[in-house]
This record gives sequence, C-alpha cells and structure tokens, in this order.
Amino acid sequence: MKAAIQNEFISLNIAVLTVSDTRGLEEDRSGAVLVEMIHEAGHKLAGRMIARDDRDAIRQILSDWVADSAVDVIISTGGTGLTGRDVTVEAHRDVYEKEIDAFSSMFTFVSMQKIGTSAVQSRATGGIANGTLLFALPGSTSACKDGWYEILKPQLDMRHKPCSFVQILPRLNEHR
Repeated sequence: MKAAIQNEFISLNIAVLTVSDTRGLEEDRSGAVLVEMIHEAGHKLAGRMIARDDRDAIRQILSDWVADSAVDVIISTGGTGLTGRDVTVEAHRDVYEKEIDAFSSMFTFVSMQKIGTSAVQSRATGGIANGTLLFALPGSTSACKDGWYEILKPQLDMRHKPCSFVQILPRLNEHR
C-alpha cells in the first residue's frame, strides 16, 4: 500500500478590515488578535485597515482588495449585529459572487456553544468574489477567536482533511 501523500502548508495573503465608528488602530483589539492569529498560523498579512460603519466605504475597501491579486482572503471584524449602524454584512454581500451559506450556520453553531441563544444576534457571513475568500466576523475578540480557531484556521490550511478552502482557491475563477 502506498503511503498517503501529505499536502504541504501554503501561506496565504490575508487582509484584515475592522469596522468601527469608535476605534483607531491603537484601540483595535479584534483586528490585532486576528493579525496575531494569522501570523501564528504561518500566513502573511496582506493589509489592515479600519473603516467607519458606512456601507459604501466598506464595499469600496473590500472591492479594492478583491481586485488585488496579492490578496487571497479578507477577514472583517465588526458591524455584523442587528443595529442600524451594522452594515458590514450588506457591504460584503454587495461584493460577493457566491455566498458561503454554511459559514453563517457553522459560526452560529460554534457561538451557541459559548454564548447560548445570544448567538442569534450575529450575522457572520462568508463569500467569494474574483477568486478571493471573504469572511465577516463580529467585533468581539472572543468571536474573532472562535471564528478563527473553530472554522477559518483549519479551512485555510491545505493539510486539513478531507478538504479545505485552500484546495479550491485555484478553481474559484474557472468560470472566467
């Protein structure tokens, strides 16, 4: 019997967007946690920005990063709740070509284990545009850690079995 071929780790270029009306880089704990986890996992930071809770501004940043071939993945934090200023999800969906519906379901499942029925208030989302993976996480550091460690870190690792997002990245634009 032949030995199974092990996939090698592939470092991805990941951009981080924090959506907040009140935080700058100095106060951005969730963005800082994401950057730390990205580096810890062996990936590269492709960019980091803070945007106000403005749908057009968020959409423009996401669109610019999606158009940049040096960005493989975009993770945003903040603006996924239910209040009137929470427009990150709408901005993400403005950019998506396809939504990764199960990401929301999985995030809710993970959150329920930690915060019970309060998980119903999160609208975490994921999608694909121009061969780029996009994910919107809530603004708390705890939610960012849950989303990263429970879903994103394994899915952004080529060695994850039986499959990962990394394995399909080269095929995301095959329709073009």
